Amino acid sequence: MTSEPAPLILVVDDYADAREMYAEYLRFCGFRVAEARNGNEALEQTFALKPDLILMDLSLPGMDGWEATRQLKADERTRHIPVVALTGHALAGASEGAKKAGCDSFVTKPCLPDDLVVEVRRMLSLTKPT
Repeated sequence: MTSEPAPLILVVDDYADAREMYAEYLRFCGFRVAEARNGNEALEQTFALKPDLILMDLSLPGMDGWEATRQLKADERTRHIPVVALTGHALAGASEGAKKAGCDSFVTKPCLPDDLVVEVRRMLSLTKPT
């Protein structure tokens, strides 16, 4: 009997403590996790690993999460991968801007790890093949 591998989540955040905290908690909850520190690494990891979901910090050095998301959503190979925006910007317009960039969901940091996992599971359930 073979079982499907656990979903692979790509955690993109330039702040190491936050990235590691989210990654460790996701692993604890049974997910496989890859990490990236900026938009360029996010693109490289996404094309190499084809994650099931991307947690994308929007404020990144170099290529930010907004641009990385736009590029991923513009590419037919990656546009189906859900992107959950992570940002410290709690402004009303930030959520709308994230959706316009192509993010499928939006979580304001800091967020509790349990809340993040709930959103990850919700987004994965929406993208499961029928």
